[in-house]
Amino acid sequence: MQESSLFAYGILVNKEVSHRFMSIANLNRPADAFEQLETEDGVRQGVCHIRIQQRTGRKTITTVQGIGTEYDLKRIVQYLKKKHSCNGTIVEHPEYGEVIQLTGDQREKVKDFLIKVGIVNESNCRVHGF
Repeated sequence: MQESSLFAYGILVNKEVSHRFMSIANLNRPADAFEQLETEDGVRQGVCHIRIQQRTGRKTITTVQGIGTEYDLKRIVQYLKKKHSCNGTIVEHPEYGEVIQLTGDQREKVKDFLIKVGIVNESNCRVHGF
């Protein structure tokens, strides 16, 4: 998605965005397993994990981890809360860093939003759960 559309959502903090274009040289298998997640600048694009956790009874929580630090998580949560009529917060996890928590099963909606806006690539987005 265009950089201007990211600013329209108010999500992008850092203006410098690099894109990796497909070429015949990129078809070789990388020696390092994580090399394919690096951009041209050498910055690693982490894998975004979207999970569902069962609470009491029928209640569930959707967690999103692995969104880059250049994005404003608070604005992403505000947009998702308003768009999908759910509650949400940002929790600091000692191992995973900042994790977004949303009430209910919002996995596919969050994935579609993150890919549509261009925050994560479809190949770097993993949806877990039943």
